[in-house]
Amino acid sequence: MTDPASLGTAGPLAEASHDLVAGPAATTDGPERPRSLAADAWHDLRRRPLFLLSVGLIAVLLVLAAVPQLFTSVDPSAGDLARSRQAPSAQAWFGYDLLGRDVFARTIHGTRVSIIVGVLATTLTVLIGGSMGLLAGFYGGWIDGMLSRFADVFFGLPFVLGAIVILSTFRESVGAGPVGITALVVLTMSALSWPVTMRIMRSAAIAARNQDYVRAARGLGASAPRVIWRHMLPNCLAPVLVYATIALGAFIGTEATLSFLGIGLRDPVVSWGVMISEARDYLRVAPFLLLFPAAFLAVTVLAFVMLGDAVREAFDPKGR
Repeated sequence: MTDPASLGTAGPLAEASHDLVAGPAATTDGPERPRSLAADAWHDLRRRPLFLLSVGLIAVLLVLAAVPQLFTSVDPSAGDLARSRQAPSAQAWFGYDLLGRDVFARTIHGTRVSIIVGVLATTLTVLIGGSMGLLAGFYGGWIDGMLSRFADVFFGLPFVLGAIVILSTFRESVGAGPVGITALVVLTMSALSWPVTMRIMRSAAIAARNQDYVRAARGLGASAPRVIWRHMLPNCLAPVLVYATIALGAFIGTEATLSFLGIGLRDPVVSWGVMISEARDYLRVAPFLLLFPAAFLAVTVLAFVMLGDAVREAFDPKGR
């Protein structure tokens, strides 16, 4: 009996039948796998001009904070009273302050302190509020009630009044060193801001607690810490990260506000808030002392707010 494979017409038929049997697995370009929420959000973010602009501005600011020597070789603390309040010129692009210090050099070097304060305050706020919100949302009951009422106490405190009381009370305890004062400012901002993060995380945890994957994990005997760490936390981070992005810019502005009121950072610390505070009495005679650090502060806060808005819209499927 003749083998069909030996016939001339059997070749194409065999190839066609092979393709039908193999299906999509025989091709290199198979169907696109469904993306996760984070991957889908990243895919959406890369096409948003607002996100690209904010990331570009933040990247420049991070370079300024990391290596200010690339942009200026002038010592920001070196002053000469003979140059006091001289206007911007080719020698000093932003002019000189009251003590004859280069405003441009101080503005560039002030980026580091302002961003460090914002990052530390945001990180501490997210850790405190996120941990308490996750526990309250997962366990519920009396634990939720106790933590929620504790958060309400701090949430009801006016921020400026609470900061004045805390900083005025403990400033002498930490001494006059820049590290101690900076740490106190960070702790104060975090202590008065964590309830917002706690409420956001609590709401996300309550929604995740009732999902099938959490119930399945608990039904299979997984311990509470494992369920919280492996299953709930990754699915509750998105709204907290959005808030943290916006809060980072807000904390940078808050540091400047506290310094302007005279209860935050002080000289010899170089930050935008300290520079604005020193320039407030000379706004009419030397407005450039306030203009340049305030402009850098405004651009930084705006960049983080734009980044937060872009991330929020990307993580919200209803907004697409």
